[in-house]
Amino acid sequence: MLENYLIVHKSILPDYYETVLAVRRAIESGQARDVSQACREAGLSRSTYYKYKDFIFEPSDMEGGRRAVLSMLLDHEPGVLSALLQCVSAAGASVLTIDQSLPIHGKAGVTLALELGEMRIPFQTLQEQIVAVPGLENVRLIAIE
Repeated sequence: MLENYLIVHKSILPDYYETVLAVRRAIESGQARDVSQACREAGLSRSTYYKYKDFIFEPSDMEGGRRAVLSMLLDHEPGVLSALLQCVSAAGASVLTIDQSLPIHGKAGVTLALELGEMRIPFQTLQEQIVAVPGLENVRLIAIE
């Protein structure tokens, strides 16, 4: 999953990439009441913001630990969720939240928020291990900070 990302120095990117981040910060901090106001104040078009908002991220302060959110489908069979949680625990990650939907057609949607600060392996290795757990499918990284 991480093979789709690059680390690039912002000096070689167009200025509006950094402006997209400023708009996101204004919205998240409450400085702007909505996207329109934040874009107007930053001098960025809403279409540019929406085009790039889900693809531009800032590195977080790693001292406080990292977090990741994963989404997946689980087979509605005994032990599948337990195997997933054992995989996460063995890597040294901590579960912050689990949100599981009711099973439909033998599958349950699960969103898993993890604290990665104490992990003993690289995150990409954990992702590969999770994908390999029997009974899981459509494992997707939603967010990482």
